[in-house]
Amino acid sequence: MEAIVLALGASLTWGLADFFGPLQGRVLGALRTLVYVQVGGLVAITLIVAVRGKAPDGAAALLAVPAAVSGTLGLFAYYRGIAVGAISIVAPIAGISAIVPVIVGIASGDRPSGWQLFGIACALVGVFLAAREPGRGGARFAAGVGLAMLAAVGFGFYFPFMHAAGNADFWWASLIFRLTSTSVILLAVAAQRPALRVPGRVLIGIGDMFGNLLYAAASSSGLVSITSVLASLYPIVTVVLARIVLSEQVARTQEAGIGLTLAGVALISAG
Repeated sequence: MEAIVLALGASLTWGLADFFGPLQGRVLGALRTLVYVQVGGLVAITLIVAVRGKAPDGAAALLAVPAAVSGTLGLFAYYRGIAVGAISIVAPIAGISAIVPVIVGIASGDRPSGWQLFGIACALVGVFLAAREPGRGGARFAAGVGLAMLAAVGFGFYFPFMHAAGNADFWWASLIFRLTSTSVILLAVAAQRPALRVPGRVLIGIGDMFGNLLYAAASSSGLVSITSVLASLYPIVTVVLARIVLSEQVARTQEAGIGLTLAGVALISAG
């Protein structure tokens, strides 16, 4: 039960962060925003681990490194997707990352339930409908769909690696994750040299960091096939905020696709 509550907490926190963060990305640019996201999160988790004052429990926490590389690439694609497309479209498609841990679970011997298989089918059909934007010249892919798919892949492979790292030591896994993700972003900054200002935006990263921490904590007492898919429910929060705060409107067929995608992710979790 504790793992379920923590995973749902991660989903809620990520849902909030994945709405407000990308909004800043539309103003500052994805890379500049991610600098503040990573630095803010790194400062927060470093202080927590320092106050805790305990050495890591095992080397498995280093699996947070590949989790960070995959997750950071996914987050960059997500921010870029929202910069060019509607949050209501990009967020649900990114949420099909829940399929990856299920596949990993199957490869390691798990057997998905009928509801999970039905959920995967719903999610895939939903993505197809949400991605197609009707127009006078016929349907075309909506803006940001390709980037949303890349984000789903990046987020999907984050889950199994971070689950293993969090199961070993979720505090240090969270710190190692943030150190790695910050390094990846700073390397990109060194290559592109964007103008960096507005240091107060480091607060953006605290929500994302706590989402990672809650998921890592859930991993210490729950199965990857449960915690990862529950944590993948964050698009529901993001889409609701986009409708309430931004009043986003999409075509009816895309509305149906969004609903199917969210329902699919929920069924995968419930399975």
